[in-house]
This record gives sequence, structure tokens and C-alpha cells, in this order.
Amino acid sequence: MENTFSPLDPESFTSESKQIIDFIAQYYRKIESYPVESQIEPGYLSRKLPAKAPYYPEPLKDIIKDIEDHIFPGLTHWLSPKFFGYFPSSTSTGSFLGEMLCSAVDVVGFTWSASPAATELESLVMDWLAKMLKLPNSFMFSGTGGGVLQGTTCEALVCCLAAARDRALKENGYEFITKLAVYTSDQTHFAVQKAAKIVGIPPCNFRSLPTSISTEFSLSPSLLRDAIEEDKRAGLVPLFLCATLGTTASCAIDPIEELGEIANEYKLWFHIDAAYAGSACICPEFRHYLNGVERADSFSFNAHKWLLTTLDCCCLWVKQPSTLTDSLSTEPEILSNSIVVESSSVVDYKDWQIALSRRFRAMKLWLVIRRYGCANLMLHTRSDVSMAEMFEAMVAKDTRFEIVVPRRFALVCFRLKPKQESQGTELNQKLMNVVNSSGEAFMTHAMLGGIYVIRCAIGATLTKEHHVDNLWKLIKEKAEYVLQEVP
Repeated sequence: MENTFSPLDPESFTSESKQIIDFIAQYYRKIESYPVESQIEPGYLSRKLPAKAPYYPEPLKDIIKDIEDHIFPGLTHWLSPKFFGYFPSSTSTGSFLGEMLCSAVDVVGFTWSASPAATELESLVMDWLAKMLKLPNSFMFSGTGGGVLQGTTCEALVCCLAAARDRALKENGYEFITKLAVYTSDQTHFAVQKAAKIVGIPPCNFRSLPTSISTEFSLSPSLLRDAIEEDKRAGLVPLFLCATLGTTASCAIDPIEELGEIANEYKLWFHIDAAYAGSACICPEFRHYLNGVERADSFSFNAHKWLLTTLDCCCLWVKQPSTLTDSLSTEPEILSNSIVVESSSVVDYKDWQIALSRRFRAMKLWLVIRRYGCANLMLHTRSDVSMAEMFEAMVAKDTRFEIVVPRRFALVCFRLKPKQESQGTELNQKLMNVVNSSGEAFMTHAMLGGIYVIRCAIGATLTKEHHVDNLWKLIKEKAEYVLQEVP
């Protein structure tokens, strides 16, 4: 009898997919039974799974059992309603269905002709989002700009920095690459520094300007201007400014309008990184944080953080798409468009990103927006902010604790007050560790002006008010223990 191998048989696909979906649904039902932070030791998995790949196929039920017995215990459960660390990684049924469809068609949309619908849906969805955020027409395909779905903010930053670099070198000469300078605050995500290194900016030309609690850790326009002037006197070429809407440590908001004026005056590429908080700006009450965005050259936020869309999905808009394509485009014969006449209206997204291949990310974002609509996406944001306000109020009422910086959006930065300031770090580090090691919650920390703070970031899709209430009860219980342990 002839041996056959059918890895994409519709009948087995239906049967096996149902098993996986049932397994995932059960995972969500009992996700709270898992410790939020993984409790295992490094190297545990090599002791649980075989050292060699199987030669013959294995039953799906055996694989599912291994996932439940060996993989899940080694996960930190980001979707747990008791996850309050970092910034949220949100998802939804709509996004899940979009991912399934993306995998189902498995197109590689590097050029328009490789899958026209993939390209055109992405362009459409990016204009939808731009309108939801009330971005200027200059950022939209319906205007003079355009948007692209990157994997992460890190990728978006590399693309923008490369475009800014090449624009500046064409104007000043390629020998000036060692003279280019980049400006951020000391609260800006380290991804900017990494991106600057990748595109060839000398580390000595990277300016991480100091912030302080007096300005709630936002970037000072006067410090920026002074730094630019000093660099110009030293013969450097000011290149790139990154402002942040919602820093990782404390959700600080940089003064977009004032910084934009300076960037435009000195002809810097002005990028706004709104990775976390950008999603919230679809709500009218938060839109004012984007005032001044019209001065930016590029703007990005992560839909996978707070817009119910699974990782990875970073939304990047640029005012002048030609700056990206001039820097990132290649025209190999194998990808030449033989079907249609070359047209400036045709977008080849390979020229808007680092990689050649790309996933059909627009599918999941399109499903999320259509399934939930702007109304429910705003409701989700407002619900998280309301829970953060509730947590902030509980902390503020307990005299043993203090709110270190004002709450922004759904992030609360607090600490247990030390008897002596020199004990502050030890005390709060211990508090956070005992809370996390309990398995009943997970939080992370930051250093703000030399002060160790605990960050409570609310935003996991499954989190409800009672989870926040239970978190506070757990913190108070562990605080009593820690205060006895630290003299």
C-alpha cells in the first residue's frame, strides 16, 4: 500500500483544531489556578522532554498533555487576570480569530502583487486607526502620508532612524555619519538606544537627557534646546528626537507640542513613541495628550499592548512615506511587478520595513475593530483606567504607603514607606518579591529619581475589579510581614 502524508487534510484539520480550541478555552477557564509568575528553575524543560526529536508522528493528545504538564508550569501567565507587571499584553477572541485566518491563508505580502488584499487591507486599517486617533490627514494614505504594521516598536524605531539618517547624510555628506546626534530623555525606552546603535549612530552621540520628579519625569524642552545648541557648537548634526507618550517606568508624558516646535526649528526627525498609551487616545478624554502630533515626522503605538490585539502588532505612521522607501527599498528582478504597470499608488510594504517577508497582521486588527467597534474598545480602556483609579485610592488611604508619581492611564507607581530612606529599596524589593513568589499576583518595579517603586499596571483582558481588590489585600498582608522582617 502506498504511503501517504497529508499535513493539511481538511478533515483532520477540523478534528484537531477543535481539540486545540477546547484546550485553550479550558486554559482560560482555569488560568487563575496557575501561579502568575513561573516558579521553575533554569534548565527544567530539558529534564522533562526527550533530547531527540521523534522519528514517527505522535498523537495530538500526548502533545497536549505535555503542554499542560511541562510547558504551562514554565510560563509566566501574561493573560492571567492577576498579572499586573510591565505593560499588558492583551488579546481577544476577535484577534484570535484573525490570527487563525492569517495562518489559514499564510500569504507573504512583501509586494502588492504578492497578495493585493493583504496590502490594501493594511493600508485601509491604518487609515481607520488614524481617524480613530484623530491624527492629521498628513499621516494617512487618504492624505499625503501612510501607515504600516511593524512587529514591534523596536523595528519601527530602526526604520525611522534609518530614514532620518539617510535623509541627513544626503544633505550633509556620508562622511557625517559620525557626527549625527540622537536625543531622548533618561526615561525613554532603551529600544531607541539599541536602534541608534544598529543604524550606526556613535554611542557617544546619544543624548539621554535627565528628568526629575519636579516635572513628573517628562523631557524638559529647555534642556533639549541647550543640548542641541551645545552639539551644534561642537560640530555635530542634530538628527533625531524621540518623545514618549507613556514611559515604561512611570507613564510620564513628554510635552509633545513644545518638543515638536524645537524639533521643527532645528530640522530634527521628530518621532512620538506612544507604545503603551497611544491606544487610549481613541477616547476623547485622552486625545489631548496627542496635541502637537502634527509636528511629528512619525508616530507609533502597539496595538498588542492595550487594543485587544495579540502580539505582534505595532502601528507606525509617517508623514512622508518616501523617506522610508528611499532608505529601505530594494528592487530585485524576481520581485518586479509584471502584472500591473508601476504606479505610485501601489504600496510594496517590503520597502517600509527591515525584513522582506511579512505576516498578514492587518487581518487580526481588522477583525478586532469590526467585532468590537470603537465603542467597546473605548469601554475596555476606560474600565482599566477606572480599576487603576480604584487601586490608587486604596493605596492613598493607607498611611504606610505612598503614591510616588501621579497615576497616568492605568499605571500606579507606589511604595511602602521606609522608616529610613536608606531602607526604601530593600523594603520594597522584598515586598514585591514576596507578593510575586506567592503566585497570586505579579508586579514589576522601576527606579524613579533614585527611588525604588512598585508598578501596578492594570490591563490584562480578563482582569476585573475583584482581582484588583484581591491584589490590594495581598499587598497589605505581605506588607505586615515585610515590616517585621526589615528593622
